[in-house]
Amino acid sequence: MTQINFKRRTNGHPYANIIQRYYDACNTGDTDLFLETLHPEMTHYYVDAKPTVGRDTLISRWKKSNELLKAFWTMDHIIVQDNEAVIEWSMVWTPPDTQKEEILRGTEWYIFDGDKILEIRSFHNNHRRASPANRELQGYDYDGRGYPQQP
Repeated sequence: MTQINFKRRTNGHPYANIIQRYYDACNTGDTDLFLETLHPEMTHYYVDAKPTVGRDTLISRWKKSNELLKAFWTMDHIIVQDNEAVIEWSMVWTPPDTQKEEILRGTEWYIFDGDKILEIRSFHNNHRRASPANRELQGYDYDGRGYPQQP
């Protein structure tokens, strides 16, 4: 078997620091950290929910979600090119129905405007929300961005 040359990276670029501070905000609910990292007109896309438009709306959503889910996110790996970054993440959370901790993993694609996060596209496969509709980002303009469309 061929040895894979892999080095997990979580720092070394200013965008890594911004994303880490954003995750710190998600984990703590710190409004100042959200304001420091998010563009006022940002959009967060999900595979299992409608997009969240606007920094203030996202701050409110994360504060409510974190209280309910008792979630903690980590950035596990990052790759940066131009004004974009992609990360792998892990989230330890407690589903309300079981009250037993689980781990969910996924990837997020970021677009930056200067030192602010302008867009987040979050991909994961949460078996609790399994649905054919969750195979792509909800509300995302795939056609307008030049992605292939279904035949």
